[in-house]
Amino acid sequence: MSKGADFSDLMPRILSAVVLVLLGLGCMWVGGDAFGVLLIVAAGLMAWETSRMHSDALIVHYAYGLVIAAVVLSAMFLSAFWSGVLVAIAIGAAFMGHHTRAPVIYATVAIILACTTLFFLRNQFGFGWTLWLVVVVAASDIGGYFAGKMIGGPKILPAISPKKTWSGTLGGWALAGVVGFIAVQMGLGGYGLIVLSVLMAIAAQIGDLLESLMKRKAGVKDSSNLIPGHGGLLDRFDGMMGAGVALGLVLALGGAGVLGMV
Repeated sequence: MSKGADFSDLMPRILSAVVLVLLGLGCMWVGGDAFGVLLIVAAGLMAWETSRMHSDALIVHYAYGLVIAAVVLSAMFLSAFWSGVLVAIAIGAAFMGHHTRAPVIYATVAIILACTTLFFLRNQFGFGWTLWLVVVVAASDIGGYFAGKMIGGPKILPAISPKKTWSGTLGGWALAGVVGFIAVQMGLGGYGLIVLSVLMAIAAQIGDLLESLMKRKAGVKDSSNLIPGHGGLLDRFDGMMGAGVALGLVLALGGAGVLGMV
């Protein structure tokens, strides 16, 4: 062990990770309003993190988080009219309160689409499909980490994320495909689910890279310090945002029937 190694943040990292996993899986298992409230709170906090990277006014950060939480709530539980009204307010707030507007708008759209997709995925298609998506995103991250560490090689986009390699990227896709194969064997869907799992891994990695680019443009290391030892919610769930948006598009284009989800 290195004499200068510092593991002072190890226990906070472990404890916060355990709390996040238990809270997330518990609400996902219950579904319904419990899962919806969790997603609404998460959306508001991630919007707050996005805003604080692109605005110097504290009131803007909190107001923007509340507005985006209200948008997600309306998309889940209210009429299309009120959702449209709140989206218009959110776009106006992005233009009026932030010095760099495009990243705020892009990130906010991803947060809204991903959170509403996860809500409808759980409530319309069940716990199994929602768990599949979560495990695929985790597998993409884990496979990428270990393949990148063990194989190394050329960097994929060093200007944006200097640690990510092509070997890690392919390792993430491979492990996500394995998760898809296991899900098929468990009767979750047809063999197209393997391809979809790889596509979700690609989307998750794109989400990760875009969040890294947003932080680099803002000149920050972490989106916030909400999670002890881990940074912010966006730092931990950027991949889920990318995968959630991608799956939402698949479902909107009628992919549920092709995949055997209905």
